[in-house]
Amino acid sequence: MNARVLDGEIITSRLDDARAYDGVRTRRVVACLIDYLIVGLLTIPFAILVLILGLLTLGLGWMLFTVLVPAVAILYIWNTLGGKDQATVGMKMMDIRLDRLDGAPIDGMTAVVHSVLFWAGNVVLTPLILLVTLFSDRKRTLHDLLLGTVVSRVDR
Repeated sequence: MNARVLDGEIITSRLDDARAYDGVRTRRVVACLIDYLIVGLLTIPFAILVLILGLLTLGLGWMLFTVLVPAVAILYIWNTLGGKDQATVGMKMMDIRLDRLDGAPIDGMTAVVHSVLFWAGNVVLTPLILLVTLFSDRKRTLHDLLLGTVVSRVDR
């Protein structure tokens, strides 16, 4: 436990408080759905650009459609989850954020790896990876356990 003494009182880390994890599982699912919607909407203007590029290159540019959605999603995750707030737009709406257990801030690469591990886990184990949250401390998912991260509420 990370505790420090300030003016004679023992101050523990915000992540050690069990109240920081109340309702996190539901909030994560809703935040994920909001982020899907945002990535889908962000993909539209990029798809128009790829369409125009494909016309200008006599169809060669249309091969970019195969990587368009993953590229937009990675850029979105890098800039939001890897930013100063350590939360995507959906996570901000649900008052949750991603924290590292060692207290260091989440950087863009960690955010992207977190997201890629989430999708790789879903491909291999389907949504069963969410069952890990029922048995793990702090309601952490499999990719949280692998990266040493935790999702907690901002408002507590």
